Amino acid sequence: MAAGGSAGERGRRAREQALELARRSREAYAVAARWEAGAEAERVVAASLVSLTAVGWRLLVDRHWPGTRAANIDMILIGPGGVFVIDVKRWREPPAVADDHLTTGGENRDGEVAKLLAMTRTADEQVASLGMSPVALRPLMVFAGHRIDARLGRVRLLGHPDLVHALVAEPKRLTPALVGIVGDHLAQVFPAYDSAALKEDAAAAPAAPVEIEGGALFQTEDVEKAAMESLLHAPIEQWMTFLDPDQVGLARRDWSGPARITGPAGTGKTVVGLHRAAHLAGRSSGRILYVTFVNNLPRVQKNLFARMASTFLDRVEFRSLHGWASAFLAERGAGLTLNPPRADDAFSRAWLTVGRDSALAEIDPSPGYWREEIDHVIKGRGLTSLEEYRTVARHGRRTALQPAHREAAWLLYEEYEMLREARGVGDFNDVLLAALEELRERPADPPYSAVIVDEVQDLTLIGVRLLHALSGDGPNGLLLIGDGQQAVYPGGFRLADAGIAVKGRGAVLRTNYRNAARILEAAMEVVSDDPFDDLDGPNPNGRRAVDLTYHEGEVLRVDAAGAEEHDRRLVEAIRALPERDGGGATALADSVVLCRSRREIEQYHRLFAREGIPVLRLESYDGRPVEAIKLGTYRRAKGLEFKNVFLPHHDHDLSPGLEKGAGAAEGERAELARRQLFVAMTRARDLLWLGSADKIHEPGRTADNTEL
Repeated sequence: MAAGGSAGERGRRAREQALELARRSREAYAVAARWEAGAEAERVVAASLVSLTAVGWRLLVDRHWPGTRAANIDMILIGPGGVFVIDVKRWREPPAVADDHLTTGGENRDGEVAKLLAMTRTADEQVASLGMSPVALRPLMVFAGHRIDARLGRVRLLGHPDLVHALVAEPKRLTPALVGIVGDHLAQVFPAYDSAALKEDAAAAPAAPVEIEGGALFQTEDVEKAAMESLLHAPIEQWMTFLDPDQVGLARRDWSGPARITGPAGTGKTVVGLHRAAHLAGRSSGRILYVTFVNNLPRVQKNLFARMASTFLDRVEFRSLHGWASAFLAERGAGLTLNPPRADDAFSRAWLTVGRDSALAEIDPSPGYWREEIDHVIKGRGLTSLEEYRTVARHGRRTALQPAHREAAWLLYEEYEMLREARGVGDFNDVLLAALEELRERPADPPYSAVIVDEVQDLTLIGVRLLHALSGDGPNGLLLIGDGQQAVYPGGFRLADAGIAVKGRGAVLRTNYRNAARILEAAMEVVSDDPFDDLDGPNPNGRRAVDLTYHEGEVLRVDAAGAEEHDRRLVEAIRALPERDGGGATALADSVVLCRSRREIEQYHRLFAREGIPVLRLESYDGRPVEAIKLGTYRRAKGLEFKNVFLPHHDHDLSPGLEKGAGAAEGERAELARRQLFVAMTRARDLLWLGSADKIHEPGRTADNTEL
C-alpha cells in the first residue's frame, strides 16, 4: 500500500458516512415536517368537528385500526347523519378527480382511496353486528386547505371549509339514543391509539362488551330494542338504517348462484332487496338492475334508494319488467307496437267468434277467466303447441280442465293471435317473448353484474326466464324476492320450470315490522283458510307463523245502511285525521284509499274533488310525502305501505256467489279476490278503515289486464 493509502481510505469512508447521515437527516426532517403538517391538518379538522358534538354528534380521534400492527384511523364521526370514517389529507397541490381516479399535481393517489375503503370495510363489519346497515356508514376523505366536493364510488371527497355544512345537510339516520349506543360500541372496537400497547408480535385482542350508563353490559338486543322503539314512526332514512340480524346477513351474503328471499307480508323483503343493491354496488363497478312487475313501484323504490344510499344511485337501474323489455327492444331496433286497448278488442272478438258458445262456457261463461288463461298459462308460459298445453301443469289455476276444454281454450288463443296480428299490435306477453328472443341472440352489452327481482310472484314464467337469461347463474347474479300468498294475478309457475335452482340459497323472513298486531290479525282472517302456490310448490296453510314487533294500531269497521252513508263516513274519517307534529301538516301524506277497480277509482276521485280533499293517484306517486290522499287499486298498492289505509266496500267481492264452497271457477276467482284484499289490508301500519254497505254484486267483472 502506498504511503498514506490507509488514511485516505478511512477518509473516503468517513466522507461517505457523513454524506449518508446528512441524507438521512434531510429525509428525517422531511418526514417530520410531513407528520407535523398532517397532525396540524388533523387538529384543524378536529377543531371544526368538535362543534358538532354540542348538537348530538360523537367524535373519535386517532383510533387504532383493528387487524393491523400500528395503523390508525384519523377520525370516526357518529351523528344523526350516520357514521363517517374520516381520513384527513394535507396536500400541497389541490386534489382532483378525473376518469374515476384521484390525483394531485398529476400524481395518481388511488392508493389512498383503497386504504380508506379498507378501513371502512372494517367499520362495516363492526356496525353490522349491531344490525346497522352499511348504507349509514360513509368513507370521507377531508382535504385541509383545499375546496372540493366530489365522489369516487362510495368515497366522498370534501374540502375542510365545507365539511361541517355538508355533514349537517346529511339525511337524519340515527336518533340521539342510537348515536350514543353506536358511539360507545365503536369507541370500544376502535380503541384510542397507544403505540406502547402495540407490540410488534401482539395480535389484535377481541373487543370486550361495551359498558353503558349504570355499568350494564352492552348487548345486541339493546340496540335492536332501541332501534325499533325509536324508529318505528321515524322517516324512511332512519327506519331503513337498522336491519335485524337475519336481514343484515341476507343483504351482505355471498350467494354461489341464483338465490331467493321470501316471507309473509311486512317482513322487510323489499328493504333487504334495496340494501342488497347498495351492498353489491359498493363491491363492484358493474350495473345492477332492480326490477318489479307493477310500473309505478320502481319510481317509489328509486326514491327510497336515493334517500337511503344516494352514493350508488347511478349504478342501480330501477325498472318495471315490461318497461325494461320495451326499452331493450327499442335500443336494438326491434320494438313492437304495444296497444293494450286494440289487443283487448282482438280478444273480445275472438271470444264472440269461438269462445262464447264453446265448451269453455261450462267452466265459466265470462271471458275474463279465459283471457287470464291465455295471458298467464298459454302465452305466459311460452307454450307453442296444443300438445304442450294438453299436459302442462296449470300452477295456481285450481279449476280442472278436461281435454275438450283445453282444446277450446287453445282454439280461442289461436283466434286471438290471428286477430291481434292482423291489427299489427302486441300485448304485454309479446314484449317479453320478443325481448327473450333478442337477448338469446345477442346478450346485453355491457351485462348487468346483478339482477334483483322484487314481487317475483306476480311475474309470468316468460318474465322469469327473461331475467334469468339476463343475469345467468353466476355468483350473486340473480336474487328473487317475493311471496306467493301476496300474488295479485292468477296463475303461477315453479322455478324449476324456468331452469332456476336455488337449493341451499333460499331464506325466509318471519318478523313483521310493518303492521300493528290487530291489523295483521284482521288481514290473516281473510286468507287463513286458503292454500296458495309458491315458486317451489303449493302451501296448504294460509295462516302462517309470524313474529310481531308492533302491538298498537287500530282496525275500524264501518257498516253503513247504503252507499251514500258509507261514502259520507269515509269522508268524515279522512277529515278526522290528526295533525302531525303540531306544524299544521295533516296525515294525508301518510294515507291512501284503495279500491277494487278503476271504475271505483274514478268514483272516489270525483267524490274527493267535490269535498275539497286533495288527491294523488298512485300511478303518479313516487314515494315522496305529498299532502294529498293517495288513491289507487289494490294492485297498484303492491310493495307500498302507509300509516293509514282506507278500504271502501272492502267486502264487495266476498259477497254470496263468490264465497268459499262456490263453483270451481268462482271459487278460484274468490281466492284471488281475497288475496288482493289481503295485500291491500297489509299496506296499513297504524290504521285500517274497512267500509261495508248494502250492495248489489256485479257478476262477471273482467280482469284488469292493463294495470301494470
